[in-house]
Amino acid sequence: MTTTAAPATESGPVPAPAVAPPVEQRSPGSLLLVTALARLGRTFGQVLASVVVIVILWYAFLKVFHLNPLVAKDPKAVYHYLFTVPKAHEHRHVIFHGLLETLLDALYGYVAGTVAAIVVSVLFVLYRPVEQAFLPVAMVLRSVPLVAMTPIITLVFGRAVMGVTVIAGIVVFFPSLVNIVFGLRSTPKAAADLVTAYGGSPFTVLRKVAIPSALPALFASARIAVPGAIIGALLAEWLATGKALGYYMEHSQQVFDYGGVWASVIVITAVSVALYGVVGIIETVVLARYGPAPARGK
Repeated sequence: MTTTAAPATESGPVPAPAVAPPVEQRSPGSLLLVTALARLGRTFGQVLASVVVIVILWYAFLKVFHLNPLVAKDPKAVYHYLFTVPKAHEHRHVIFHGLLETLLDALYGYVAGTVAAIVVSVLFVLYRPVEQAFLPVAMVLRSVPLVAMTPIITLVFGRAVMGVTVIAGIVVFFPSLVNIVFGLRSTPKAAADLVTAYGGSPFTVLRKVAIPSALPALFASARIAVPGAIIGALLAEWLATGKALGYYMEHSQQVFDYGGVWASVIVITAVSVALYGVVGIIETVVLARYGPAPARGK
């Protein structure tokens, strides 16, 4: 039995190649969790920094312009209104009960406006004559102030949920339409041509290439639509329904309850920022799994 010796050189035998240690690989679920947690940490840091800046500017604004404390409330006065004055419990109950109604109204408008924008965007991309016929009409309608349209919308759809949904949905619809159409038309031409070359229809190109490529634009419009839907709901409650937080703010101003006005503004603003961050976290997770791959540098 013969043994093969290691090849030798003038300086001695050649050492055996080192074996690289195995690389630990994470599962897709753990990667998504880490990505979501990282985004949550960044969002929390950004929100905290924004709150600090807003509070500083708030005090500075009141100080520089010497505003009447009866009308212009500082953060400390808002805190007392919600937590320390004798009627603080009643104030919190009214504001947070109205907030729940407003968020529900905003949710209806958010879903309706976003779904309508997606459907119309797909029609615009697939059928150019549809876009040429209806886009000018949409732009004309967008140029009309929503305050002027609200009485007409109320007469047509009523003062119940349908009317509020239409008003809030209009605020969401137009910005989302522009962003989604732009995203669908940003499809990589090479990928679209490849699907077409293999016999794919325009709808197949849309489903397999355009929609995944448009996910960043879709989530960008979703983040913008969050405060828009809330503003639309407040406007509908103020001018149409006479309920929830929108009406409460207007009524508080009429009875000189400016603490209620400022507290309502702070609460609805904080909720809007929080929902904006939630949509951003969902965006990170979805894009990490289904979004287009980032371009590699040469």
